Formats: sequence, structure tokens, C-alpha cells
Amino acid sequence: MTSPSKPSPAFVELTPGDPAPWFHQRSTRNPSYAFDMAAGRYIVLCFYATAADEQGRAAIEGVLAHRHYFDDDHFSFFGVSLDPKDEAERRVGESLPGIRFFWDFNGRVSRLYGAIAKGAETVNMSVSTEVRRFWVVLDPTLRVLLVVPFALDGSDTARLFADLEQLPPPDRFTGVEIQAPILFLPNVLELELCRRLIDLHQCHGGAESGFMRDVDGKTTEFQDHNHKRRRDYLVEDPDLVHGLEARLVRCLYPELLKAYSFKATHIERHLIGCYSADEGGHFRMHRDNTTRGTAHRRFAVSINLNSGFEGGALSFPEYGPRRFSPPAGGAVVFPCALLHAVSPVTKGRRYAFLPFLYDDEAAKLREANSLFFDK
Repeated sequence: MTSPSKPSPAFVELTPGDPAPWFHQRSTRNPSYAFDMAAGRYIVLCFYATAADEQGRAAIEGVLAHRHYFDDDHFSFFGVSLDPKDEAERRVGESLPGIRFFWDFNGRVSRLYGAIAKGAETVNMSVSTEVRRFWVVLDPTLRVLLVVPFALDGSDTARLFADLEQLPPPDRFTGVEIQAPILFLPNVLELELCRRLIDLHQCHGGAESGFMRDVDGKTTEFQDHNHKRRRDYLVEDPDLVHGLEARLVRCLYPELLKAYSFKATHIERHLIGCYSADEGGHFRMHRDNTTRGTAHRRFAVSINLNSGFEGGALSFPEYGPRRFSPPAGGAVVFPCALLHAVSPVTKGRRYAFLPFLYDDEAAKLREANSLFFDK
């Protein structure tokens, strides 16, 4: 009587069109690299396991032989190592722009992408472990384009770069220029109301604002002038708050319902922001709902209160380099999950009204997550 064979380990199987899993993992320079921030260009992930053997070394050498591809504008490369000795013995290393490595010694990324089995424990490269090696190419919205398994004869590298050579520019990765899924609405706030908000900010001066990150289970505010530079004032006058909400309900909510089938019921913060050329005002790429304390946010609203400044435009890198700057009183409205940035203001000051919108279900989430907000 033969004993039953052990079931084969289950692996994630990614195919073209699948959304690539997002993750945080230690990289060659960053202790917790947020992979979703890499969107906006083609991404080449190489699950090479270890640079200690011929297959792993050949893959890395193939990348270095095509170094000119990886400029962080068109392509970025991320090698995924399972072997702590790759770091300890400096077998591989970061080369900016464009070439980085993840130290995936706990197997977090490799499990998500199918390089090791879903239930695999921390990998020990010194013992027999079932590891699959392959390349994954992602489009600028972080969806899978190609999966190329390693070949014993090393032909996978040539095949990979032959395929990369055929790809269109990142801003036309679909074959045509595409529009970010946003609303661009003029005439949301009256010019008189815009002027009143600017005067209010100028009277109080505003305070430097930061950005949110989760640290040790708590959503915490950080400040880093390299990432963001803006001065904010929170409107608290009840009559002014009522007037602002009335305009949003009248001029913005119907378009939100029409375009997204979303019925907003709550507004978070009635905030006036100022990006000043004198301070190099800007906000680098980010998403607005990636922490526990901000997960309830559904749509962001950016209403310009003035004109005459230069720079300070919104962009959505996953969908191309086009920049958006509505006229005074006009709004850009977009899902909080979209990667976006505000370019540096190079002349004058850009004043903007910057609320977030959410619904009743999201309000329940906000209440549940309030415990995790580090006030």
C-alpha cells in the first residue's frame, strides 16, 4: 500500500491584467519602501532568489548590461532577494536612478507574487526550499504586463529585453493617451467666496502641515520639506463652513454622483492651503487614504482660490504627465486612492480649498479607526 503523496504547495499565479500586489518591504535604502509609490513608469521585478548561484548572478548581470533602460522615468528595476548574504556580502547593490533591491528575507513579497508558496515560512537559502524564479513587468498603473520564467539556458533575459524594447512610452502604455479618472469642474466656488478664504488665510498666516504615516499601529503626522511644503488654516466659523458646504452640495455633489455613482454625505476638514514660491511649496507623489487614520477618505477636492501663480499644478503619474490647474473657483475632484502630486510653485502663491469627502459607510470606518490616530 502506497502512502498518500503530499499536496503540492499552492503558489500565487499572476497573469497579464492582474493588479500587482502592493506591499511595504525593506529595500537597499529604505527601511519600509511603499511599493505603490513606484507607479507612473514601467516596473521590472526580478525574483532571482540569490546572487550566490549562476542563475541569480546571470539575471543581475543581464540588468547591468542594459543599465541604460532604468532611469526611473521610463523603467525602474527591483531585484527581490531571499538571501541575507546578498546584503551582508554586498553581492548586489542599489544604483540610482533606476536600480533597487528588496531584502525579502521574510518572504513577504515572494509569497505575494508566487516566488514561494503561500504558506511558506521564512526562507532559509541554505536548505532545500521550493523557489520559483521569474521576471514580472508592470505597467505604470501597477498591473501585470508580462511574466517571464527563468530559463536554464539564460534565454529569459534576452526575451525580457526584446519585449521591453517593444513597449510604447509610459504615458502611452495603453497605445493611446489616456485621461486620469478625475473631474475638472469650473465655477464651484464664487470668486467673492474665494477672496474671503484667501483673506482669512492671510490674516492668520497658516501653520506648516505634514503628512500621515502608520508607525507601530498608529497614524502619525510627519513633516519633511523634501516631501511636502504647505501652510494650512482650518476654517471654524460656522456660517462660513455652512456656506462652503452648501456650494459643494449644489455645484459638486451632482457631478460626483453622475460620474462615480457616489453619494457624499460627510466632509472632512474645511481647510485652506497655501503653496508659496518663497518656501518652494509642493507636495510629492502620495495617496490620501493609505493609513488607518485616513482609510475612510473616498474623494479629494482641490479648489483653486486664485490665479496668477506659476506651478502648483496637480498631476496623476499613473496616467501620464499631464498637469491640471483649474481657474479660480474651479475644482479637481479625484478618488483618494489615485497617486498624485503638486508641482512646486515657482512664482507667487497658490491658495486652495482642500476638503475630503466620504459617505455613511466610510464614517463608520473612520469611527472604528479613531483609536489608531495619534493625536
